[in-house]
Amino acid sequence: MIELRPFATLGGENHGWLNAKHHFSFANYYDPKRMNWGNLRVWNDDTIEARSGFPPHPHRDMEIITYVRTGAITHQDNLGNKGRTVAGDVQVMSAGTGIAHSEYNLENETTTIFQIWILPTRTGEKPSWGARPFPKGERSGKFVTLASGFANDDDALPIRTDARVVGATLKAGETAEYQLGADRRAYLVPATGAVEIEGVRVNARDGAAIQDVDTLKVTAIEDSEVVFVDAA
Repeated sequence: MIELRPFATLGGENHGWLNAKHHFSFANYYDPKRMNWGNLRVWNDDTIEARSGFPPHPHRDMEIITYVRTGAITHQDNLGNKGRTVAGDVQVMSAGTGIAHSEYNLENETTTIFQIWILPTRTGEKPSWGARPFPKGERSGKFVTLASGFANDDDALPIRTDARVVGATLKAGETAEYQLGADRRAYLVPATGAVEIEGVRVNARDGAAIQDVDTLKVTAIEDSEVVFVDAA
């Protein structure tokens, strides 16, 4: 089953410096039918204007993954971590028992990100932050795990939950497959382009809530950059 959530139907609010679109209930947007997808709780599509961002604020007991689509985001937290994550790369913050952080677009251009929150399986652990580059060549024509709560995904950023964040870049006409399992759920969003899944067209920034699919097959209609969460 695939439930298409067109970008135009997403909730959200334009704050001037931040234009936020929400795939799930968040902040002032509430939809009882879009509270979560398995342990995936938040998928925000944020456009952040140059030289602006989120001032220091706290989190706890949440796995927060930021996928930078364009521009760059600079993170700083009360643990002393600081890092700049650029387009195509990923950062992960495990909020654990509590962390305060800021996220700024310090660039002279607009930055766009997907921010993904996944409920943790393990709680009561110390907070942490990490980032790593994922060259587009590594995921050209195939799915690559960007963040994972599974021990065998050695090259992925670790998260403390029963989930994976997966990405691919596909040329028009290419198909990538992922063994999801009929007992799992996926939520997929093309960052760019358009793809087809089981006969359903999913355009850039649309969401596709997927379940009861053993093998996930994604075919690019246009050159596309795709991100999805494999959720419990």
